[in-house]
Amino acid sequence: MRAVLCKEFGPPESLVVEEIPDPQPGPGQIVVDVAAAGVNFPDVLIIENKYQFKPSLPFTPGGEIGGTVAALGDGVTNVAVGDRILASTGIGAFAEKVAINSASAVPIPDEMDFVTASAFLFTYGTSHYALKDRGHLQPGETLLVLGAAGGVGLAAVELGAVMGARVIAAASTDEKLAVCREHGAAETINYSTEDLKQRIKDLTGGKGADVVYDPVGGDYAEAALRATNWEGRFLVVGFTAGIPRPPLNLVLLKSCQIVGVFWGAFVMRNPKRHLQHVAELMEWFKAGKLKPHVSGTYPLEKVADALNEVGGRRVKGKVVITPR
Repeated sequence: MRAVLCKEFGPPESLVVEEIPDPQPGPGQIVVDVAAAGVNFPDVLIIENKYQFKPSLPFTPGGEIGGTVAALGDGVTNVAVGDRILASTGIGAFAEKVAINSASAVPIPDEMDFVTASAFLFTYGTSHYALKDRGHLQPGETLLVLGAAGGVGLAAVELGAVMGARVIAAASTDEKLAVCREHGAAETINYSTEDLKQRIKDLTGGKGADVVYDPVGGDYAEAALRATNWEGRFLVVGFTAGIPRPPLNLVLLKSCQIVGVFWGAFVMRNPKRHLQHVAELMEWFKAGKLKPHVSGTYPLEKVADALNEVGGRRVKGKVVITPR
């Protein structure tokens, strides 16, 4: 089979596509024919050895798939050959086949194609866990989403609207903000041309946002924290613009919370609740409440282009690798 290989840590251009042996399923594993693989910001970090998870070289990057079960290992009873599934893989997704633990396979509803499936779990899973379990978002509250046109950001916009919040989407271009409005944002902020803190205050009658969803970090984090409401919740999701160092006196003065969101660890520590979350997300998808936005698909040979788009924060929603 063909697979993308990271043989040395470095930029996306250092990746190669080679023929390697097909994977064989071990006990409790399945082999999946990969129809599509979602591209996420952690993929960029992993190949540069900048992520908390550090695989041994060489490895195939890519953390989520949509595809068809091709082979079963000993003891597998939850899926059958031919089943359509999606899964979080950690690594290994940018290939024609991948072996995964069968417990991570999630059935795909008939309404969902493989490209959509591969762009679903990471972003909606992260944002659902963030807003529901960590942020305790309530109907009628104001949710501010930074980096709102990116993968997890756009999922947070949609989910916030589904959960009954008034969503303020913040992003760097008017084009990105137009997509956010299409996915449920009630208000928008262009933080390239507007004062983020002041605009949040203006849109909330001076109170600030009840929940802030921040996958960006950098200078935007402190500005958003300063515009967080009394007893608000500031969700730390990621750092595409760098790791911020906000003054903690702000937390005291607002009696607010800074809350970490590590979805991957949550999935491993609480798989039962994770599956409950996935079931709720699938119901919302089948009801037409969630509409994943895929702005482009790339073959294996163009994986560097896809990763550079994500790393450069130019993507609206998600981009996907189609190995076949």
